[in-house]
Amino acid sequence: MSTDSLTQTDAAWNARVELAAACRLTHLFGWTDLLATHISIRVPGCSEHYFVNPLGLLFDEVSASSILEVDFAGRVIGGRGDLNPAGTVIHGAIHATGSPAAEAVIHLHSREGVAVSCQRDGLLPLTQMALMIHDDVAYHDFQGVVLDNEERTQLLADLGDKHHLILRNHGTLSIGRNMPEAFGRIWRLERACRFQLAAQSAGVLLRELPQTVIARTTQQAKAIYGDHSGFLPSGRREWAALLRRLDRELPGFRN
Repeated sequence: MSTDSLTQTDAAWNARVELAAACRLTHLFGWTDLLATHISIRVPGCSEHYFVNPLGLLFDEVSASSILEVDFAGRVIGGRGDLNPAGTVIHGAIHATGSPAAEAVIHLHSREGVAVSCQRDGLLPLTQMALMIHDDVAYHDFQGVVLDNEERTQLLADLGDKHHLILRNHGTLSIGRNMPEAFGRIWRLERACRFQLAAQSAGVLLRELPQTVIARTTQQAKAIYGDHSGFLPSGRREWAALLRRLDRELPGFRN
């Protein structure tokens, strides 16, 4: 049942704005799947609820006021609109852990992400972009459409302490302590998948990197994107720039 009883605080409104922004950026980057896939963020100050985009709106139509507030059982607590039940299994499971590392969750069915998810060896350590995240990617085997709560336990076990998840034969997922961090991570994962497919499509032998170089570069990635010491921490710089782009090209997400 839908209501109008969305949590009303400045922090909650800002969370809805950031979720709407992530949806519209997903549209701009061509990652949408019509009405499918979901982006969510925990409701600030309410550990048992999260915000998620409604089923029925294209991603470029989502605005802050259209966001739904739901509980871990998949019940709509606030907002008006329908809810994708597959989204409640995945997002509800991750948010229910209460982990501060998973305040925001982005799940996609992009062409490149799904294609790499179908490859036996998944994301390969072929490019600088892939090595930025290679040690931080987990895998979850396909078990059918994610509609059964029984799958939650295995999904969480597979994710473990990683921040990126490739759902085999399905798509990609990233988590973050906030939306800027989650979005920065999904962007790097999706771009790494895109580069891999481009290299593979050339029809020539690929140049594999030495293990010493792979190890060194993955350590460098931790320094670049580190929580405190990196010069690109938590996606903050990218996010501010992306919001400026949205204000120019696809305004209205703040409404």
